[in-house]
Amino acid sequence: MLTLLPVLCLLSGASWAATLGGLGDTILGPDKLHDVANFSTFLLDQSTGMLFLGARDAILAVDTKKLNQPRKIVWDVPEEKRRSCVAKGKTEVDCNNYIRLLEFLGDGRIYVCGTYAFDPQCAFLELSSFTLEKAEDGGVKMETGKGKCPFEPSQHYTAVMAAGTLYTAATSNFLGTLFDISRATGAEQERIRTERSINWLSDPEFVSSAFIKQSADSNPTGDDDKIYFFFTEVAKEYDLYTKVKVPRVARVCKSDIGGMKTLQRRWTTFLKAQLVCEDKPSGQRYNVLTDVFTAQHTPGDPSSTHFYGVFTSQWEREELSAVCVFSLSDISKVMDGPFKELKKTCENWINPEPVPTPRPGQCLNNALKDEGFKSSLTLPDKVLTFVRDHPLMENSVTAAPLLVREGIRYTKLAVTQTGSRDQRRGAVLHLGTDRGELHRVAVVDQNATLLQEIPLFPSQEPVNNILLHQGWALVGSPLSLARVQAEGCALYPSCEVCARARGLGCVWSTEEEACRPTTAEPGPGDMVDNALKKCTIEGRCSPSIRELRVSLGLRLLLPCVQLSPRPCSWEHPPHRHTRQHHSDLEVTVTEDSLGKYICTCQEAGQGSRDPTPCRRAAYHLTLEAPSAGGTMATAGGRHVLAIYILFFILGLLFGLFLLYFVSHRRSIALQGHHLPDNSLSSEKGRDLLGSSATPQSPSSASLLSEGFRLTEKRNGTSNTNTTTTLLSNQGNGGHHGNSYSGTLIHSNPSNGHGNALYANCNTSNSGLKFTSEILAADLLDGRTGERERVRPEGVERESGEGDEVDEGLGDGLGDGIKGLEEELASFPMFKSPAPLAKCEESSI
Repeated sequence: MLTLLPVLCLLSGASWAATLGGLGDTILGPDKLHDVANFSTFLLDQSTGMLFLGARDAILAVDTKKLNQPRKIVWDVPEEKRRSCVAKGKTEVDCNNYIRLLEFLGDGRIYVCGTYAFDPQCAFLELSSFTLEKAEDGGVKMETGKGKCPFEPSQHYTAVMAAGTLYTAATSNFLGTLFDISRATGAEQERIRTERSINWLSDPEFVSSAFIKQSADSNPTGDDDKIYFFFTEVAKEYDLYTKVKVPRVARVCKSDIGGMKTLQRRWTTFLKAQLVCEDKPSGQRYNVLTDVFTAQHTPGDPSSTHFYGVFTSQWEREELSAVCVFSLSDISKVMDGPFKELKKTCENWINPEPVPTPRPGQCLNNALKDEGFKSSLTLPDKVLTFVRDHPLMENSVTAAPLLVREGIRYTKLAVTQTGSRDQRRGAVLHLGTDRGELHRVAVVDQNATLLQEIPLFPSQEPVNNILLHQGWALVGSPLSLARVQAEGCALYPSCEVCARARGLGCVWSTEEEACRPTTAEPGPGDMVDNALKKCTIEGRCSPSIRELRVSLGLRLLLPCVQLSPRPCSWEHPPHRHTRQHHSDLEVTVTEDSLGKYICTCQEAGQGSRDPTPCRRAAYHLTLEAPSAGGTMATAGGRHVLAIYILFFILGLLFGLFLLYFVSHRRSIALQGHHLPDNSLSSEKGRDLLGSSATPQSPSSASLLSEGFRLTEKRNGTSNTNTTTTLLSNQGNGGHHGNSYSGTLIHSNPSNGHGNALYANCNTSNSGLKFTSEILAADLLDGRTGERERVRPEGVERESGEGDEVDEGLGDGLGDGIKGLEEELASFPMFKSPAPLAKCEESSI
């Protein structure tokens, strides 16, 4: 027993550690996912917790409870088909099989569709064996995927399964120029699609789709089930100089099978309306739809369905994201409203009159069936003609933004409802960014509060899938998969963050030092401010002033968190050295820029949409005192460097004078002797010459670095430390970067050597650059000047050498020139080749 006791303790400890690891967040990278890439599709089995992932040439199955040992199916493209795809002008990367569709069929199989080298194909996956069905020849049993799956991996696409029938919105040709919303499976005579008309679809970018099934209890009229599609398209109702994008919602009815003569094999119930996500106080409209999440506020009640949409703006150059929510009842009201029509005579959009009966685009219900309209095949031609020419509704579905974030681009959205079934407290938005982050935002009434920003993946991996399952958020990128906790007050680790989630039913427990759920209703007034006061910190709209010690010339970015769809403004000293980036403020520190900086944002008041000012951030900039190790060391280093440069120039001038004196004495001694000129055409002489007779002036950024490279070559290594001192003192900007962590932004571009030569020292840089130009010019003259004094008369100048004739020399200087070359070669300055590049020889 004593021997077994330590073993049992070890086993129990291992089990406990595994349990704790299972409760934490988990991230699977490419090494854990069999090196499979380009994940684009998620499908979750709610009953078993098994997650299926569609990727490039493969399908993976991951158990969300364990999140380890994923199973893999390979479904790739034959090599000859891949070569044929490349021969048609497509890239090798795109000529793979990208799985874009995974949908349950309800009979123990999954319908799988892939691009299959620009020839979409579909197959059947057996859940019991996790294998693809085989054909008689032993290969994968496939059927055409045209109209069910896009041709290109990057094309926008959406699909939904409704009672075993697949409805898709995708491109329908190889070039990607034709777009269809269609019933893609089922009986052949019931496979219908949209009309090929720009009035129906105008260069759309499909985003999402949803199947809304009517419940028998809440459907006394016998209304038909509906499928909704969300997309962005080019508006034809706006006659402007540029293409205007608008977000749309389209609706079709499940029992629609097309018309008898008009609209044969086409939708007879296709209607679409514009979605307007607009902040009316500022007039900002967000017109590009990115993602849509469908949620029922009351489970089991389809009429309580709401659609949360992520929007951006076509007109904004910088990143911008907004979230708007639209109710199903508002969409139904617009679909039942007036139609929009373009009258050809005056080219103006007007409301057409009269509208035929039964109402065009109406779904079948008990009333229509009683009138004899058993199916869409029995509808009159005038009704079908009208709906063919008027698919667009006059009114728009409008909503105000719940959340606006500048400088961030959201890609995916999932929503968790909080509170009881009868009384919803609010919602938590799980937002994925294009930089691999997961943001959580609490929305209570009209107030939005940022709760968490979690970096999950590398910045180059955007979030492209978010699924919620049993309190977890399954987040995917093209290369990775993460599981993070999505529900519960335990998500918020500090008292301040827990206080911001007060509207979600969370309260901070001082005894447990943790955030716990509560059923107690918050008191009157601002619940967040009251909860913050218990954390012994200042309220949400009265932040403490942060003291920042800065230095002259430093550039700061003062952050101001903006979580309300209202503008933010800054109060700062009256000068012109600031620029606002979204809600943040960029400041260049000068003598006039010291003082207080206060950011105030307009937020929605309690229980109303009236904006109220709320102070979000406050800073006080003070000048940092100079220190002996910082500014004084920099100044001392500059003085020493200036002295070195001065002595170097004086020594260079003395050397040039000495060379001139020696050459002059030799020319006098050898005057009258005629020797052939064969030294200037030698390879040794060419190496000593410049690369051009008229060298181009280098840029100001390269003059400094080039000049110091010449200095190092001609003076050994004595000036290497001096050059390093200059770069470090100028590039690092002293110790100013440590005054405020996270706020120093790049001041100026570097000189191409990894050192910012122009950071925070504009006056000194100009002087240093001027000195370098003189230094470079002197060295070039010193290198080529001697050759001008030794060239004999009568010899033509060669273009590639850069030599000129000195009029004071005779013809017989061959021996003198050879001796001079030997003396020149003994000087350290000319031991190494010149750094200038050789140019091609040519004769003049």
